[in-house]
Amino acid sequence: MAAHLSSGRVNLTALREAGRRELREFLDKCAGSKAIVWDEYLTGPFGLIAQYSLLKEHEVEKMFTLKPGRLPQADVKNVIFFVRPRLELMDIITDNVLREDRGRSPQRDFHILFVPRRSLLCEQWLKEQGVLGSFIHREQYSLDLIPFDGDLLSMESESTFKECYLESDQTSLYHAAKGLMTLQALYGTIPQIFGKGECARHVANMMIRMKREFPGSQNSIFPVFDTLLLLDRNVDLLTPLATQLTYEGLIDEIYGIQNTYVKLPPEKFAPKKQGEGGKDLPTEPKKLQLNSAEELYAEIRDKNFNAVGSVLSKKAKIISAAFEERHHAKTVGEIKQFVSQLPHMQAARSSLANHTSIAELIKDITTSEDFFDNLTVEQEFMSGIDTDKVNNYIEDCIAQKHPLIKILRLVCLQSVCNSGLKQKVLDHYKREILQTYGYEHILTLNNLEKAGLLKPQTGGRNNYPTIRKTLRLWMDDVNEQNPNDISYVYSGYAPLSVRLAQLLARPGWRSIEEVLKMLPGPHFEERQQLPAGLQKKRQHGENRVTLVFFLGGVTYAEIAALRFLSQMEDGGTEYVIATTKLINGTSWIKSLMEKLEPAPF
Repeated sequence: MAAHLSSGRVNLTALREAGRRELREFLDKCAGSKAIVWDEYLTGPFGLIAQYSLLKEHEVEKMFTLKPGRLPQADVKNVIFFVRPRLELMDIITDNVLREDRGRSPQRDFHILFVPRRSLLCEQWLKEQGVLGSFIHREQYSLDLIPFDGDLLSMESESTFKECYLESDQTSLYHAAKGLMTLQALYGTIPQIFGKGECARHVANMMIRMKREFPGSQNSIFPVFDTLLLLDRNVDLLTPLATQLTYEGLIDEIYGIQNTYVKLPPEKFAPKKQGEGGKDLPTEPKKLQLNSAEELYAEIRDKNFNAVGSVLSKKAKIISAAFEERHHAKTVGEIKQFVSQLPHMQAARSSLANHTSIAELIKDITTSEDFFDNLTVEQEFMSGIDTDKVNNYIEDCIAQKHPLIKILRLVCLQSVCNSGLKQKVLDHYKREILQTYGYEHILTLNNLEKAGLLKPQTGGRNNYPTIRKTLRLWMDDVNEQNPNDISYVYSGYAPLSVRLAQLLARPGWRSIEEVLKMLPGPHFEERQQLPAGLQKKRQHGENRVTLVFFLGGVTYAEIAALRFLSQMEDGGTEYVIATTKLINGTSWIKSLMEKLEPAPF
């Protein structure tokens, strides 16, 4: 992934290198041939740090997925479990170890690598099961922040939001603080910390405490980042609920992007052969990697989907003109020149073909009546129309039994845009949902209420209009083709989280004190002392670099909006984005749903 920031000031390869180094050191401790047993959830994130070739260099011969029963046959000296510290996984490992044939010779050595932290609870559990002594090496691999792209880091911790807001479990905030400490060890101390929200306050406190407890962590690296902005997801509950309208955002909304990969319906990608009449259509989904190493994707990923078509058709003309050049190549020199450019041109042509197919798939959905109706209701809520009464479209969708997550996203959006719903309206929605989709969803509705997403209006006041006007969250005259404001990512709605980042840079949060008080959680500023000689003297025209850390998840549309701010001519600030998880409305609501098993009788 050779992706860098626009100005290339922040290079995240050092972080990836540190991750690889730590992995090599652990693998070298387990001398001899190895098999790795993977906790399936970790394979994606690990793939972004280390390719299979690195594992092979260190004598990893086999890889298996962690599942109950006997471990597959493998003629290796070491079996290493790569797992998250979760009790249900410890049960599977126990089963694997107990079923190992002790009579076999030579015996295999077991090791366990906890990601991102060792857990006393898990080790105690293994001890009680009588298998702890079977592990020669028990270590941790601190995979806190994983570089996803040149300006994007994620912890890929899928349950942070739920843990923080429903279970008061701050483990992942500790991991976030540790991740930030690692980042500062590599890229210098961040002089200014701003934050908004309870979790942000916790993370900042932990960072300050860690710094005090490890005075040796004072490093003499010239700081790369000027500012850290910590933002709680619950400061802005609205943004993830709305449908993202950037190219990358829509790919994620419709197909789901997992660790930079997307799986797509194969029929659009079948090579068209003459006269076969499509006999052998592929059945396996088409898997593509999406990151800014691909030139065309880097150019279109953050555009509003309505602006993508024209870019693709322009590209098609340029590429076919480039291939036409071959007819004009007369001399040996010209032919050589053409041949040397051929691989690049062919890559560009196949990239264009892929993105044209993806755009067609998305267009089939965005031009549907249902997509339009859904979007219309979302935009009415966000611009403050009829947020206080039962919505007809939502009622119709429930009556037609549309997917429950779609319903939940809409009612939560209405609730957030009205600072909570009147009790009568809320009860009506709850009753309709439970009667149509089943009473087991009462726990999910309870979770959504606890998280502040679907709740009764308290104090009888709706603050959203004031917040919307002061922060200019709704823009009527949005320009999707050549945007001049971040609101293009939702065709009219400017993500509140990104507006806060924008206003922090200029003119500063003092200008919006009143609105900040209306949003949940404290807002604060901390300064970290830099050793003499490391204070920055800004060159004329040099951008500030701000790291925005979303605690509880971030959407691709918000990332696109921050990239837009980075590229603004007079912006003066370049953004790098970190998060606990890349989310969209669907994956986010799913993480808050309770799965009730039906009764066994």
